[in-house]
Amino acid sequence: MTLNTTFGADLPVLTSARLVLRPLQPSDEGLLELYTSDARVAKGTRSIPHPLPPGATEQFIARATAPNHEEDVWVLDGAGHDRAAVLGLISLKPLDRQQSQIGYWVAPAFWNAGYASEAVACIIKANPHNARTLFAEVFQDNAASAHVLTNAGFDYLGDAEAYSVARRANVPTWTYIRRM
Repeated sequence: MTLNTTFGADLPVLTSARLVLRPLQPSDEGLLELYTSDARVAKGTRSIPHPLPPGATEQFIARATAPNHEEDVWVLDGAGHDRAAVLGLISLKPLDRQQSQIGYWVAPAFWNAGYASEAVACIIKANPHNARTLFAEVFQDNAASAHVLTNAGFDYLGDAEAYSVARRANVPTWTYIRRM
């Protein structure tokens, strides 16, 4: 993993064996819209609506890249290894007391290839927020994401529920913690 800041945004560019984690850019809109229009992606997140309304992706990129953004968002870019320039996203949202919440999704075409695990490990190693603790939550019907977290050293913290915009309902979640 290397860390540099040559990509123009205030986020560091992180690299791993098969990925470059880089800030969002306007040219990502097409692939992001294609992937987030997929019900499987939307229903695996709290915030992506389904069906995806016109302009939602453009608005998301604008919010994520605004100077006053609320969470840091990186693209999982596989272009350097003959993959798509966008495989998914990973984010860190700062919380109180040197804590951050991590979230991620990978496009279904790239599931079961280890990209989520690689991206999570890269974020943990770089620790761009200098967090003492990372939190994550996954819907209980998404065992693959729970597996990504436990393999990355997260410990199960408890059950909860979170509202899913795509499902239009509260969905049971598992909450995880990782001390850095």
